[in-house]
Amino acid sequence: MSNDDSSSLAVPFLVDEKQQGLGSKLQEIESNHLHYDGSRTTKTSVFKTCFNGVNALSGVGILSTPYALASGGWLSLILLFFIAAVTFYSGLLIKRCMDVDSNIRSYPDIGDRAFGQKGRLIVSVFMNIELYLVATGFLILEGDNLENLFPNTAIELGGLTLGGKQCFVAIIALIILPTVWLDNLSLLSYVSASGVLASVITLGSIVWTGAFDGVGFHQKGTLVNWKGIPSSISLYAFCYCAHPVFPTLYTSMKKKHQFSYVLLVCFFLCTFIYASMAIFGYMMFGSEVQSQITLNLPTSKLSSRLAIYTTLVNPIAKYALMVTPIVNSIKMRASTQYSKRPYSLLISTPLVISTVIVALVVPFFGYLMTLVGAFLSVTASVILPCLCYLKISGAYRRYGIEMIAILGIVSIGFIVAAIADSADVLEEQYQRAG
Repeated sequence: MSNDDSSSLAVPFLVDEKQQGLGSKLQEIESNHLHYDGSRTTKTSVFKTCFNGVNALSGVGILSTPYALASGGWLSLILLFFIAAVTFYSGLLIKRCMDVDSNIRSYPDIGDRAFGQKGRLIVSVFMNIELYLVATGFLILEGDNLENLFPNTAIELGGLTLGGKQCFVAIIALIILPTVWLDNLSLLSYVSASGVLASVITLGSIVWTGAFDGVGFHQKGTLVNWKGIPSSISLYAFCYCAHPVFPTLYTSMKKKHQFSYVLLVCFFLCTFIYASMAIFGYMMFGSEVQSQITLNLPTSKLSSRLAIYTTLVNPIAKYALMVTPIVNSIKMRASTQYSKRPYSLLISTPLVISTVIVALVVPFFGYLMTLVGAFLSVTASVILPCLCYLKISGAYRRYGIEMIAILGIVSIGFIVAAIADSADVLEEQYQRAG
């Protein structure tokens, strides 16, 4: 927000009765905002923020990196590290934007501070759609893996037959629902810790399957597949699509000056896990690897079943962290009464139900993740942070290395979004997913 923004929550000393009424109204709004913003009521330590950060960055992306590597070939790993570096830098730019104005508490606030109400609208649209589709992808992933574990499952309700995947998606949504009702990031960090542990166990179990359960690491793969490079880029981009959550993590911290350290730890650990999974998975299954590597695993093996079961923990632990900014955004636009706890549940519960419906309509995980990574992730995690920082910091007025580097990143972001979102790429992903 601008420093002179009329919607500022700072209430001056007003003398006449009319102005006092306005001051009381603004104080009520501020109290409402502090009520639903868990970061304002309970501060989170650096350690817990690291758990939330790693959980936001890691998760279902770990399952798609072998598929991304198979699409582009061994040299596409360079793109993974490049995207990691670029998105880490754009995460730092988000922090710098928030340091400029203490009134900035969310990703849309950054857009508002940079470009006014139009900026807020654009950032809000991209942020909420991206997070919504990512949350939907979690449900698709859960349904796929549970159906792989328990094939030919079906339930009849009133003459209507529900397939196994549909039932599993609904059951997982019921399990996830209580975590969405949590609005305290300090408490949510304990849920995040289970998600981080699940990622490590998943990687270890899959490596064990390859080393000791007869699968082996015999696939040589191809050096580069130029046709599949756009698909690789979009899937790698999806792995680093947590930027809309960063402002929420930042405002929740006790020691905000250490947020850069938190980002460094999160990106380093997640990139190591992503690269390891991509390499081992590609060596195990080669070009036959599916959009979720767990679908390739022999379910008769204990290590494979452990990998699949722990994979199921990740979306449950990650879902609430993804949808929290959406819920807060809805609360911000609603009247003050909707900040109260019962009304908060009335916002988050239908949100979960709607993702279940979308998950059943768009059942292909790889196709959805490609779409999210190609267009939304690149825009929300690369392009918008750079443009907002240039405007807020005034760096666009200074012709120097920083401005050239940021404009270069923005240009690459537009090219990646255009190429990876092409009809040919989405058609290829749809066919492979089907």
